[in-house]
Amino acid sequence: MSTPPAVQEPPLPHDDSWTALYADTLAVLTGWEPTCPDAATAQARTLDLLAAGPVAMSREHRPGHVTASALVFDATGSQVLLCLHGKMHTWVQLGGHCEPGDRTLAGAALREATEESGITGLWMDPVPIDVDVHPVNCQGGSLHHDVRFAVFAPPAAVAQVSAESEALGWFPPDELPRPLAGGTARLVEPGRAAFRRACPRPAP
Repeated sequence: MSTPPAVQEPPLPHDDSWTALYADTLAVLTGWEPTCPDAATAQARTLDLLAAGPVAMSREHRPGHVTASALVFDATGSQVLLCLHGKMHTWVQLGGHCEPGDRTLAGAALREATEESGITGLWMDPVPIDVDVHPVNCQGGSLHHDVRFAVFAPPAAVAQVSAESEALGWFPPDELPRPLAGGTARLVEPGRAAFRRACPRPAP
């Protein structure tokens, strides 16, 4: 399986960064075909949130904010990488808050996956595989409108635990660990479909 080189996007000036990311997010979600009924509901709620403007991309927006996460597949498509979250103490896909300077939502998910896995050479399908809305403790109580993507690791990738995780682990998609964050299991089937599109000849 060939691995395209990673493309590093230059940061935008702070005043413009949320605007660019907001425009990309609005375009992505407006044109996205939901992968399940729950994702369709979350998509509609997130488009409603985006009516607030670019501030909806920032963690400072207490009514809710858009986040980005990634279900990382190994080069064979037979395992997915999850982290044991340091605060929630549950297994979950990699991801987190958008940052000033992120130009695209897919780029934010890829950045988070790279930072949290320590794996270089990750690449991705830029079409979301899920959207989920769930409560969090940000700003004393908020909502994460999490847009999820499928990300693919190169052969022989070795993951390294980051400061945000207690552990990282590769798991067969049909044997995910417990306790598991809500919504993570439903990423498997659309993630597999994305893997098949992106990697028709997976590594042996």
